[in-house]
Amino acid sequence: MQDATDVAVQLLGKEIVRKFDDGTELRLTITETEVYRGEEDLGCHASKGRTPRTEVMYWEGGYIYVYLVYGMYWLLNFVTGPEAHPQAVLIRATDKADGPGKTGKILKLDKSFYGEDLTSSERLFVDDTGKKNITYSRHPRVGIDYAGPKWSKILWRFKTDY
Repeated sequence: MQDATDVAVQLLGKEIVRKFDDGTELRLTITETEVYRGEEDLGCHASKGRTPRTEVMYWEGGYIYVYLVYGMYWLLNFVTGPEAHPQAVLIRATDKADGPGKTGKILKLDKSFYGEDLTSSERLFVDDTGKKNITYSRHPRVGIDYAGPKWSKILWRFKTDY
């Protein structure tokens, strides 16, 4: 497994493929990602330890971590890293959805995706588009001022330059 900071950059330009029950398929190109890495990261849900909500973050990388915010938006994260070291990459934006809440909404996510294996899922997976040399910029993470300046200002948000 790989560190979330590496995976976050590698995901830029790749496609999230969502296959719906009616047979239709939606492809979204990932344009922005954000890293949450370990119990020491005060912006990470795992900073409070292992809980039913964060359990999947402690698994070996390759699983889906979704959680509900504001009672209406399911946010999509991909677990990375080795077992017992909680790391995840939040999908912040795509070519068709600007923002993590909008991304979850267009993908029609719900709690049933929690813990799904990205390597074997037939309804949600990542496809390599073959795009190489994606240029990107680094930025502070969004909405975690509560974590203090060390963690809120770290440049763990990555945006494509297109």
